[in-house]
Amino acid sequence: MEWWQTLLAVTGGVLLLWAVALALLWRARPGELTVREALRLLPDLVRLVRRLARDRTLPRGVRVRLWLLLAYLLSPVDLVPDVVPVLGYADDVVVVALALRAVVRAAGSAALTRAWPGGPAGLAVVQRLAGLPASSGPDVGSRRS
Repeated sequence: MEWWQTLLAVTGGVLLLWAVALALLWRARPGELTVREALRLLPDLVRLVRRLARDRTLPRGVRVRLWLLLAYLLSPVDLVPDVVPVLGYADDVVVVALALRAVVRAAGSAALTRAWPGGPAGLAVVQRLAGLPASSGPDVGSRRS
């Protein structure tokens, strides 16, 4: 396979993952999630994982899990191949949810809230994925990158 075909396949896969994740998260959205916030959700999730992985206040094991999550998401090897319609990308959403739950158990929900780069409605969706009750506060989403 030529380099441009690989680049095209990766780009197409990322766009398809984004669309599938958006559709799945839209079904589970809180009522106040706007279309604009929903479109920002995947990039905000990537920034969240990156911020948490770089946060030296978190235990080393938590940061290692987050780097492994990023590696898994970028890897062409998946539990369910991405060529399988819907299920191929749904497994990535499940892996992200499980990793977030493990991170929140080890690091606390305050670390998640502190590192969240998006708006409060997006944070509510991520908290739901992490198995937390949704909360809102004046500092939620105040850090942007």
